[in-house]
Amino acid sequence: MDQAKRESVLSHVSRELSHLEKRDWELWLIVSFTGVLVGIGLLAVLFPAAFLKQGSFHFEITVSKPLVFGLIAMLTLTNTYVVTRRLELRKLRERLISSTIQNELVRLQSFTDPLTEIYNRRSLEDMASRYISHAKRLKKPLTFLLVDVDRFKEVNTRFGHLTGDFVLAEIAALLKTSVRGSDAVVRYGGDEFLVILADTSAADASAVVERSKNYIREWNRAGHLEAFQVSLSIGVAEWTDGKTLDEMLDSADREMYAVKAVGR
Repeated sequence: MDQAKRESVLSHVSRELSHLEKRDWELWLIVSFTGVLVGIGLLAVLFPAAFLKQGSFHFEITVSKPLVFGLIAMLTLTNTYVVTRRLELRKLRERLISSTIQNELVRLQSFTDPLTEIYNRRSLEDMASRYISHAKRLKKPLTFLLVDVDRFKEVNTRFGHLTGDFVLAEIAALLKTSVRGSDAVVRYGGDEFLVILADTSAADASAVVERSKNYIREWNRAGHLEAFQVSLSIGVAEWTDGKTLDEMLDSADREMYAVKAVGR
């Protein structure tokens, strides 16, 4: 649905810009046609007045004042019209592009978590359906990672909610660094994240899990939290044809709690 809306918006903008471009060309045709008419008029006046005298051309032109004033008025009006219309078209083009960008930003913000700047849960169903459709169409593997921040309540209790928000934003950034641009990181809940790995089996996902944990270990060594080590419990679930999103999330959730139990 989201992809269809995006394509619809893009096609609408493309049509509107093409329409404006057509109107721009029409203005240039008017200018060119006016120039041709003026040129023909001048030639009609000049060449009949040309005659050969002593081996050179001489021009004797007598033009009435009304004709001169008429030509000046026509050129002035044409130039004013063209300049005005081009300015109007430029403003229309700028407004169209600006409104499209603003609408797209609003749409993206509605699917983005403001704290962590990653996808929010509202976008999950649409995104997951597109990833599943891709995997089904190309017969590719697809893996979900459910990531839970261990003892996160203790972070809020000991260091305050502002620090807790900072930790969540940092973890989201670390998870994004751990995956490719073709993958997706979603804030699934308060201290839970969902990672969707395209074209990746559960076995291959282990590299992403290990990479994420290495980044967290490096983050802990930087000493962001005094006498506290942040850790992650990650459940892995590989999608198979016929499974729904809810089934995948449930499988990843059970796996995540199993990992958390072992960690304890």
